[in-house]
Amino acid sequence: MSDSPARALPAGLTGLAWQRLPALPVSELAGELAAILLLTPMFLFVAAWNGYPFLFFDSGAYVLEGFAKVFVPERSPVYSLFIQYAEGRESLWYVAIAQSLMTAAVIVEFARALWPRTSFWLMLRTGAALSILTSISWFVGQIEPDCFTAVLLLAMYPLAFRLEKVGFLRALLLIAIGGIAIGCHPSHLGTSSGLVLCLLALRIAAMIWKDLRLPRPNVLTPALMVAMGLGLVMGANHMIAVHNKMPEKWFVSRSGSFFLAARLMGDGVVKKTLYDLCPAHKLLLCPYKDNLPKTADNFLWGPESPFNKIGRFYGPKEEYDLIVRHSLTHYPLQSLLPGLGGSLRQYFMVRTGDGVEPQEWVLGPLFRGFMPGQYKDYLNAHQQRGVLRFPAVNVVHVPLALAAQLWLATVLWRAIRRRRWNLGTLPAFILVGLLGNAMVCGLFSGPHDRYQSRIAWVPCLIVLLTARQSVERALRRPIESGT
Repeated sequence: MSDSPARALPAGLTGLAWQRLPALPVSELAGELAAILLLTPMFLFVAAWNGYPFLFFDSGAYVLEGFAKVFVPERSPVYSLFIQYAEGRESLWYVAIAQSLMTAAVIVEFARALWPRTSFWLMLRTGAALSILTSISWFVGQIEPDCFTAVLLLAMYPLAFRLEKVGFLRALLLIAIGGIAIGCHPSHLGTSSGLVLCLLALRIAAMIWKDLRLPRPNVLTPALMVAMGLGLVMGANHMIAVHNKMPEKWFVSRSGSFFLAARLMGDGVVKKTLYDLCPAHKLLLCPYKDNLPKTADNFLWGPESPFNKIGRFYGPKEEYDLIVRHSLTHYPLQSLLPGLGGSLRQYFMVRTGDGVEPQEWVLGPLFRGFMPGQYKDYLNAHQQRGVLRFPAVNVVHVPLALAAQLWLATVLWRAIRRRRWNLGTLPAFILVGLLGNAMVCGLFSGPHDRYQSRIAWVPCLIVLLTARQSVERALRRPIESGT
């Protein structure tokens, strides 16, 4: 993972046509801008083939919250306002283009900070490979905040470990894009905060054990990114709360305890908690304690769930807070161990296409009400016609995603064995980010493929950017030894 220039190889190994083109490295402004501008449409090719941006069940809630300013407790108003300000009412293509542009910008700045001599042509080949071989295009072209999980990870690493190469203006750009990415989904706030705590721990360890010469990451700029994300969440919630004349004007989330209670219910803990609490507390869930849904998804989204009968996410938040507190304090192992097991399963669930299916039954009224001019294009897309099939896609995506993670783990292990800490920071940071995402989603919501597949392309990006260097070093060894 070095950015040192490779020494010349024999002509037969370097005589490919693309290598005779001008290098145009991304360290130069022309190469940087050209890479961003051409990667942006490249990441949208799957959505273009579909005929319209992909939508998920949750997309309608974001549209409703953004256009009608209706408070939707389980959805981030930051992403809802992002849809509005990106002129989604005019065309959701504008939202997809904005997402792709932000993703492309962060990828190029990431490569520029770590490997400044990365050529424009290598960036294009990398982008093409990512678009075909990984899940990136399926998320960038979807009207969901899931594409921003990887963005926050790639934005934070250069700020922490390569700030001197990023520069002031580009650091502001990464903080801004990363802050928006964090604010767009509640899980992003948890993942990014955990990463900042890990950076702080490494910084403290480097100060205590000076003889080890551990890296000393910059903690301030990543913390500023998280602070911006938190500020956007608070500000957007305040805007929606004022518009709806809600009594509580400032808050981070009003749905966390609902999701956690649903996960605990699926693990069988809530039933025990209700038996403990119901004799002394007249909870609205008490009449249902013997007929609770078996899974978190059935509780939150099932049509006959008691969750619907007591107000859904507008229901008694204080009850759910009490249920969660009692469950965690009185049944800690039963509450945490299944969640950790779910996090482990979540880490390896990287299949593309989770939930990418016809959604007209739920989204049709929103299109007719807010975006009637887009309704025909929406209905004619491959997704709405039910022709998408993902088994063949995942034959490629899944093994490559897992193999790239294994490669990162191998690089990290070798760096630790040789005590070359600086070479281990990148694989360690990415793997910790993947694990953090899996833990936040597994503990609060339960495992679903889309939670991990949205970030599974990041290790593939690093492999693609460094593969040529690795191959050249491997080929050079016998040449330099005279064999």
